[in-house]
Amino acid sequence: MSTEFEEDICYVILLSPTEQDRRDMEIIRAHVAHLQELERGGQLVLCGPFADAPGGMVIVRAESRAAAEEIARRDPYVVTGIRSYELRTWGLSHAGNRHMGMAAE
Repeated sequence: MSTEFEEDICYVILLSPTEQDRRDMEIIRAHVAHLQELERGGQLVLCGPFADAPGGMVIVRAESRAAAEEIARRDPYVVTGIRSYELRTWGLSHAGNRHMGMAAE
């Protein structure tokens, strides 16, 4: 991917239940507080649980993949071990960047 479009990068944190998964309201509230902190800092793009499968997704903006990794590791779901995560780098394709430079003028 061209570095020309680095501002059009988000990071996707896929959260999956582990064997330690349990419904713990204290952990859930801490997870929501984590999301609110990201939102206040302008880093949260979208988040929510999957409706058709266990787990959920958090999409963030971060300065680097390492910074996004730190965000994922700080999530109380991950800290407590009830969720594991997979981090993906997501290049955004849209009219504003001519679909990553590939669209006709």
